[in-house]
Amino acid sequence: MSQGYLAIVLHAHLPYVRHPEHERFLEEEWFYEAITETYIPLIKTFDSLIRDGVYFRLTMSLTPTLLSMMTDPLLQDRYVKHLERLIELAKKEVERTRGDSRFEGLARMYRDLFQEARAVFCDRYGRDLTRAFRSFADQGVLEIITCAATHGFLPLMQTQPEAVRAQIQTAVRTHERILGRRPLGIWLPECGYAPGIDVFLKEAGIAFCIVDNHAIVFGSPRPKFGVFAPVYCRSGVAAFGRDLESSKSVWSAEEGYPGDVDYREFYRDIGFDLDYDYVRPHLNGDGTRIHTGIKYYRITGSHHKEPYDPGRAAQKAAEHAGNFLFNRVKQAEFLEPLMGQPPMIVSPYDAELYGHWWFEGPQWLEALLRKAHFDQKVIETVTPLEYLRRHPRNQVVTPTMSSWGYNGYAEVWLNSANDWIYRHLHKAAERMTESANRFREPDERERRVLNQMARELLLAQSSDWAFIMKTGTHTSYAVNRTKDHLHRFTRLYEALSENSMDMPALERIESMDNLFPDIDYRFYASG
Repeated sequence: MSQGYLAIVLHAHLPYVRHPEHERFLEEEWFYEAITETYIPLIKTFDSLIRDGVYFRLTMSLTPTLLSMMTDPLLQDRYVKHLERLIELAKKEVERTRGDSRFEGLARMYRDLFQEARAVFCDRYGRDLTRAFRSFADQGVLEIITCAATHGFLPLMQTQPEAVRAQIQTAVRTHERILGRRPLGIWLPECGYAPGIDVFLKEAGIAFCIVDNHAIVFGSPRPKFGVFAPVYCRSGVAAFGRDLESSKSVWSAEEGYPGDVDYREFYRDIGFDLDYDYVRPHLNGDGTRIHTGIKYYRITGSHHKEPYDPGRAAQKAAEHAGNFLFNRVKQAEFLEPLMGQPPMIVSPYDAELYGHWWFEGPQWLEALLRKAHFDQKVIETVTPLEYLRRHPRNQVVTPTMSSWGYNGYAEVWLNSANDWIYRHLHKAAERMTESANRFREPDERERRVLNQMARELLLAQSSDWAFIMKTGTHTSYAVNRTKDHLHRFTRLYEALSENSMDMPALERIESMDNLFPDIDYRFYASG
């Protein structure tokens, strides 16, 4: 038997951004970049490992908003057009850099990457990448878990517990509809936990959740094994805590692998470096300079940047993977005799780190999983569910209120930059429950209004908007999204109360915010 277990958990999430009223919309680029730079590279990584017979287990959340965007025909079509523009630009770059030994090879690399992304997206998976992840789940190498419906920060919803239930139940329904199976695990948005949330998870059939380190370490009673074994909440839901040591080696701005001088520099992009008239046809519709994804420099460690060397970076990724595995082996060898059982090392990361922010991230992950399979016998990769099946007896602990992020107790999502939103969100949730209680047997028109009210509330509750307000990036967009959804919710609520709903207006709103086609407003009903 192995001396320890390693559970790598990737959290794949983007806020729901879909603007059919505009031909091209800047914030939709978040989704297109993530497909090209994270999701397709991860698919290629999994394919490579399976093809070579490498044993591995990985856990990955696919949030309901991300699943909804992946399966949306409008966004699928727009992504293909986005790729075509990238391929055209990369071909221009091959011509522009011809004969330049520093950059011609890199230009060809990007052209080939974009063309391969088109082949994977269009030809192999028919524009629906959820088919790829379903296939990996069917093969037993990937455990797909869910998240709250719109990544709402659940601890700050507890004044209206029905809102917590609706976020979770809508997520489970969406997961089952798109992926064909009910989720048994959940990545709590922002790892935000508070006592009582597990009761709603249990109600939805969820067996385990991912929380931050201090949720368990400061739980009551104190856990015997810290975060190196899951704990059961009193509801019976298991909570797995983040291992800080393994997380630090990737996340830390000072010590993390992604900051190595040989890796690709994210912030040097030809969208900003090259002549404006040259790149203008490939920018967003308003002409604002943006990241194109074509980046020619490595981090270097100074203001003077050296050209990127893919071979050198790949070698460094392999070295870092070996270092990571070495440290996990040493952890297991130290902890196993102290615990009297194999420790469970949970290493959770935002999936978009792999490929988008850290270009070599998928290479590092593949090298790690290959080394874990071929080079040692101490550590075994597992999913949380596999661990629970092998080790069903665990301590009962009440985790404490917690989150990840700065200071670890929701400060990122509740501060002077965003605290104004919560009185409005709480009032809307109160009105949603009131309406769900009042309309027990609605007619078809009333049902549609109630369901759209639920969509607007869910979208307004996205923790992404509060996060963006805190960080100060795209702030006006986050503020406008919050206000727009609340305004539409209030308009629908008042029309429902006055029996004065304008059906053409309802249809326009439904066409804009069209996710969760099987939503059920009754999730908000009391009891």
